[in-house]
Amino acid sequence: MVNRIYNSLIEKKRHGKKSFAVLIDPDKVNDGKMQSLIDLAVTAKVDYFLAGGSLVISNYLDECVQYIKRSCNIPVVLFPGSPSQVSKYADALLYLSLISGRNPELLIGQHVISAPVVKNSGLEIMSTGYIVIDGGAPTTVSYISGAAPLPSDKDEIAMCTAMAGEMLGMKIIYMDSGSGAKRPITESMIEKVSQSISVPLIIGGGITDPEKAYLDCKAGADVIVVGNAIEKDESLIAEMAAAVHSVLVRV
Repeated sequence: MVNRIYNSLIEKKRHGKKSFAVLIDPDKVNDGKMQSLIDLAVTAKVDYFLAGGSLVISNYLDECVQYIKRSCNIPVVLFPGSPSQVSKYADALLYLSLISGRNPELLIGQHVISAPVVKNSGLEIMSTGYIVIDGGAPTTVSYISGAAPLPSDKDEIAMCTAMAGEMLGMKIIYMDSGSGAKRPITESMIEKVSQSISVPLIIGGGITDPEKAYLDCKAGADVIVVGNAIEKDESLIAEMAAAVHSVLVRV
């Protein structure tokens, strides 16, 4: 399998380039809205689309991914909340293990169930250590997982969790404060984690303005993911992308 998406992440990280990803929840879009999002994303030079959510109840995932693939060349990466959220039409899949929680189902149990389907999907599979940080509001992922998020002010716990994930073989660390978080992840936590790992670091949840996206990248985030804020105001795509792409870290 050619690891095209992962290699692009590694190459960008090596050269200090930051990436911006737009998260699309299939439950919240339709063909009409998709075209508007895609047009804005192409103009803004968005790096990736993430597709999925903690609770996808519609049957629009396959159609959503295919619509993107027909309309542009931006890679589509699945961000699944359950084994059912697998679409062979995407480019890659974040194979998430909730390493911040203690629910064995989301550490390995669901992966055992989904392994044959995932293996046969033809997707590029990227093992991802998923760390949920307390964003000051209950989130769907915390409710479904039955796992408490990490405290937002415990940088060392996040750092050690990320280190453990990398040493266990995770190719990516993804820290998320959840959709609609009142508090985004702090720059100090991002910096602490970034300095302790060598794999790409993705940050999402509660990022509502370009300045925060910029500061997170300066602190060490390699990829910024925004979904909820863009659902409310699509025009943020251009500003967010410009802020993220303006950061170039000398390595």
